Amino acid sequence: MSNRVIGNKLKVFLRYNEMRNISIQPKYEFLPKKYTGPSMEQTNEIKSNFFPPSVYNIYKTPLLLHQGHMQYLYDYEGRKYLDLFGGIVTVSVGHCHPKVVSALQKQIHTLWHTTNIYRHPKIYEYIQKLVAKLPGELKVVYLVNSGSEANDLATILAKAYTGNHDIISLQNGYHGYSSALMGLTATQSYRMPLPVPPGFYHAMLPDPFRGIWGGCRDSLSQVPGSCNCPDECVSTEKYINQLKELLENSVPAGRIAGLFAESIQGVNGAVQFPKGYLKKAHELVKKYGGVYIADEVQSGFGRTGDAFWGFETHGVTPDIVTMAKGIGNGFPMAAVVTTKKIAAAHTQAMYFNTFGGNALSAAVGESVLDVIEEEKLQENCKTLGAYFIEQLMQLQKEHPIIGDVRGKGLMLGLELVIPFTKQPLPLNDIATIFESIKDHGILIGIGGRYNNVLRIKPPMCINKDDVDFSVSILDKVIKNFNKNKE
Repeated sequence: MSNRVIGNKLKVFLRYNEMRNISIQPKYEFLPKKYTGPSMEQTNEIKSNFFPPSVYNIYKTPLLLHQGHMQYLYDYEGRKYLDLFGGIVTVSVGHCHPKVVSALQKQIHTLWHTTNIYRHPKIYEYIQKLVAKLPGELKVVYLVNSGSEANDLATILAKAYTGNHDIISLQNGYHGYSSALMGLTATQSYRMPLPVPPGFYHAMLPDPFRGIWGGCRDSLSQVPGSCNCPDECVSTEKYINQLKELLENSVPAGRIAGLFAESIQGVNGAVQFPKGYLKKAHELVKKYGGVYIADEVQSGFGRTGDAFWGFETHGVTPDIVTMAKGIGNGFPMAAVVTTKKIAAAHTQAMYFNTFGGNALSAAVGESVLDVIEEEKLQENCKTLGAYFIEQLMQLQKEHPIIGDVRGKGLMLGLELVIPFTKQPLPLNDIATIFESIKDHGILIGIGGRYNNVLRIKPPMCINKDDVDFSVSILDKVIKNFNKNKE
């Protein structure tokens, strides 16, 4: 197709957006294929008849997407959306990244599946590259299929190694949706009103914005009026004492298998802990017989900018690391990495994984690591993330509806509140803002205990123009919301 034809088609798309009063996005010369799938009406009927009702529409006007390219998604009408949520923090290097597509295409013509009971070269090539990214003795890799499966396996490893049975996680943390992990997850909206397996406890969340002792965090943005400690935060010891109280009063015999914690809470809206908390929590848990399991499902693979893994920014090395989502850029794969000593305790029973580490996923995983390094995406997260959060901090000064701006790299959150309070903005208002952001061509996430946090976790390939466009739309949407509320 000639440049002239492409240019003419782009002009048509621009005129189409202008007629619909839609903000003009940064120039991006890519044309989606013509949509040929079921109509919106047909998808409505199929969803109504065959999908579980718990899979609900997040928008009043549902999205029917059919193609993606790097940081953009396209709907059935050809409309382009800047993806600031990356398929729930899953698309790390970009939708349909050409190098990842090429690796998958090459492997798909060679070998799909053998399971890990046989050897194939891709799994060996991939695991070598993956462990090279991890510190210390974290050298044993289990390849699995999802974050939930990874976290479930990590609980087994912790219990087998320590001989203890109780596990602690932090309030409002999300770690999966299996029958076992329903107890580990401490986010009420994701917990069915059913009994869960015993042995799970939830420690007080050390939240600088909503926690009773506040605190300062490792972020360019701090809670208004918070402390500004040069190293460990003064509030950390208070939250650690609460963890100690839990260990000494609620856990049988004060012996635990492990502590599960995200480096930055994802589903809870990019909540960061006071500086020094995870390091001291790790030290305390060791004294009570447990191991520290770092849930890097959302914060890993360079997203936080300063380091490849979120836990590294806390100055601590976990005993077990779980990872998923960005590991495969949307391909269904995950992993658990631990030490040889801990893995040895797992030999008490046979273990295999039917699909984990198959040739296709190993090829994809290897190409994702290559792209992150070759395109310096961790560095992009660091520099662009700093710029992004600075712009959001300026928005916060102009709009008191933004109660908190937080995060690192390209893992950011804006907590929306009733102005000049910490009361969460009502859900109806959140829905209005959420829908309007989508109508202006941006897809964003929602999370937090009160579902009042805008979650920004885009593909790591976004650029400055994307950030400027995003901030301008957030500014416009909030101004229109305030105007309509007057």
